[in-house]
Amino acid sequence: MRGKFAKVELMEDLMAKIISLSKRRGFIFPGSEIYGGLANSFDYGPLGVELKNNIKQEWWKRFVQQRSDIVGIDAALIMNPKVWEASGHLENFSDPLVECKKCNTRFREDQIQDEKCPNCKGKEFSLPRNFNLMLKTFLGPAEDAANTVYFRPETAQAMFVDFKNILSASRQNIPFGIAQVGKAFRNEITPGNFIFRTREFEQMEIEYFVKEEEWEEHFENWLNEMKQWLKDLGVSEKKLHYVDIPDGERAHYSKRTVDIEYEYPFGQKELYGLSYRGDFDLKNHFPKDAPCRDAESKDAFWPHVIEPTWGVDRSVLVAMLEAYHEEEVPTAEEGESATRVVMKFPFWVAPVKVAILPLVKNKPEVVKKAREVFDMLKLQFPCQYDEAGAIGRRYRRQDEIGTPFCVTVDFDTLKDNSVTIRDRDTMKQNRVSLDSLITTIKERLNDKDN
Repeated sequence: MRGKFAKVELMEDLMAKIISLSKRRGFIFPGSEIYGGLANSFDYGPLGVELKNNIKQEWWKRFVQQRSDIVGIDAALIMNPKVWEASGHLENFSDPLVECKKCNTRFREDQIQDEKCPNCKGKEFSLPRNFNLMLKTFLGPAEDAANTVYFRPETAQAMFVDFKNILSASRQNIPFGIAQVGKAFRNEITPGNFIFRTREFEQMEIEYFVKEEEWEEHFENWLNEMKQWLKDLGVSEKKLHYVDIPDGERAHYSKRTVDIEYEYPFGQKELYGLSYRGDFDLKNHFPKDAPCRDAESKDAFWPHVIEPTWGVDRSVLVAMLEAYHEEEVPTAEEGESATRVVMKFPFWVAPVKVAILPLVKNKPEVVKKAREVFDMLKLQFPCQYDEAGAIGRRYRRQDEIGTPFCVTVDFDTLKDNSVTIRDRDTMKQNRVSLDSLITTIKERLNDKDN
């Protein structure tokens, strides 16, 4: 049994290391920390926002800009409450809640294992009652029922509500899709596990409209698209599981759902989802007039919907978990070694692509040249300039944030106009002329992603 426990401890240790590194290096901070924080609220720091934006921008480029059959929107966070009535969220969007009678902590019913309270190990609970996950607020001067609105719990509904406008403006034909990247809010009963489950989160989502008889073909196509995305994100196939959700456990609108689950340090849980929503949404929003006409028969019809959903925050978390490596490297002392932490992000994910390092900072001519190199490279790549501390320590700092290449400016640079490039993964170094530096970096960065 010791082997099993050791594996659990190792995984828990990995999560603790990711959380520590996130704060120390500026990826993710606890929200409102100087005021005691706010449960499961997090802020993305200087590196975290770059990492997050890289993921969102690559997703948008791949699934919107590089396709002729998908268009994008950016809809409001707060919508008319009738939207959520029509979509079924006011009636169905809930989780069963139970309360421990010993410590009065509330949990989702499915999080109670072995009939024991996760907080105090108590064994007596209240009867389950439904808890609506919609996050309520008010518009206007009076906080009453007439002014009640909700922060959207998903990005999907705006794409359905705007469907006719988008269809008319974009002149698309079925099949086609609408994409959106944006925030959603859920009043989760039991959030937790760092940025895995929070009350405020971000989604990358597509509603792909198809003819009913073609839904299975499109469903498989989107499942393959999501698999390829995960591969390019650097996620190990061994840690992924594709789970068909059975009848009775799917969302109220879904006719088929595949949860793409990942082996997190805290267990196998959902990463992304793929749903076949049928014509549920469009029929509820446009109950009288079918919004589409068949090009040949001219018959009006309601398209069916395939919905692939990617969580932005979970993408960030998984990218960091997969990138984290600890390696033994030799030191200056014979026979001695040290552990270096390196985030082996795929190039396109890495928040900083190139670091520019003057060998010493007490020689003005070297620093000046390094600044010139930085000014040249920053126009081509996300760069970081660092002159604080020994060069070996600076290399380690860049390893920890996943920078693919370090460019060192030294005394020889002043003589021969060349610099040293160090590779993050191999730690090999070689000299490159400044005249060919940009081309060399582009070629190497491209090689890392192929």
